[in-house]
Amino acid sequence: YTYTHIRTCKHNLTEQVFCQCAGSIMSSLSVLPPECLLQPFTVPQRLMLGPGPSNVPARITAAGAQPILGHLHAETIEIMNQIKSGIQYAFQTQNRVTLAVSGPGHAAMECAIFNSLEHGESVLIAVNGIWGERAAEIAERIGAKVNTLVTSAGGYFTNEEIEQALDKYRPVVFFLTHGESSTGVVHPIDGIGDLCHKYNCLFLVDSVAALGGTPICMDEQGIDIMYTGSQKVLNAPPGTAPISFSERACQKIFNRRTKPISYFLDMNWLANYWGCDDKPVRAYHHTGPVTSFYGLRESLAILAETGLENSWKRHKEVAEYFHKGLGEMGLKLFVQDKKARLPTVTTIVAPPGYDWREITGYIMKTYNMEISGGLGPSAGMVLRVGLMGCNSSKANVDKVLEALADALKHCHKSRV
Repeated sequence: YTYTHIRTCKHNLTEQVFCQCAGSIMSSLSVLPPECLLQPFTVPQRLMLGPGPSNVPARITAAGAQPILGHLHAETIEIMNQIKSGIQYAFQTQNRVTLAVSGPGHAAMECAIFNSLEHGESVLIAVNGIWGERAAEIAERIGAKVNTLVTSAGGYFTNEEIEQALDKYRPVVFFLTHGESSTGVVHPIDGIGDLCHKYNCLFLVDSVAALGGTPICMDEQGIDIMYTGSQKVLNAPPGTAPISFSERACQKIFNRRTKPISYFLDMNWLANYWGCDDKPVRAYHHTGPVTSFYGLRESLAILAETGLENSWKRHKEVAEYFHKGLGEMGLKLFVQDKKARLPTVTTIVAPPGYDWREITGYIMKTYNMEISGGLGPSAGMVLRVGLMGCNSSKANVDKVLEALADALKHCHKSRV
């Protein structure tokens, strides 16, 4: 059938002829439409109490379902400006170069490292869990001279130890994980920024698992580069990653000898795309995840309405309530130092004699609730429970304590 013939047929015949032609075309292909995509799919409703992602409130889901806009439409730019203001509040910074990377927290980690370091430069990385390990590998891949300050899982570093390493290695960047979700440690921040600046070093902080759940103030604490993820305390879907650069950091990243290894994460482009460089026109760099921006904007609005200090207070109180309940059950916390326990992700010593996989599997099957095992250096050693954002409540603590108690009754315990 020709195109002209189809157009002159009646509506029902046109439809029939089109289907016949389409069927003929499809049947000649070697790869047929997958049967799984010809069926509808459903997603179970779960209580997400692992280390992330956390549950997404209906308000944020509804925001993300609004009509699509062009990534450089005036309305989208206004949303991006609102996101920038929200990040500045969440980070407690007035940095002009503040934006959200199109990608997960890992993309922000690479953005920070790729832009702040050049081949052959020295970097010092504090390793007390998997995120320090990842940062070291990323820096190594771009040819930086990587030096590490290492402690055991569950530990952290004193300012004296950090200063000794800064003096020894003289790095241009010092990387530290604020909330180490693999081990459940929140690292002290006070005084480290001053030490870094004393040794002419940029202070880079990963606050993916901690931001919004425990105090951190970027400007006041002398942090030069900081980033987080959307899917933890902010309760937005994964895929956008707030990041901010101090003027000191900008002096370095915008006066490099070489271009950053990644075009996609090049801050020369991203700063312009987010209107951070004072240029009158935003040039096309990439198509931003517009509907994800809607969700991130709404999540930052909720944090602003709640108030940072109220959010910090609630996460602390809920974590302490959880820790008390675990102790009453006879379970032990992995992080010995109380002040170093991350309020957003609690690590529990894996109960002796049990297979942690059986415990997490039983809770998933019986309660439709996610908790996780260890990761990296804590693998096989701990259970991890995340209480972040809207999931940080005493009601959820009661639910997870009930589920844990039930799992310990029904899961196999070895006598060895």
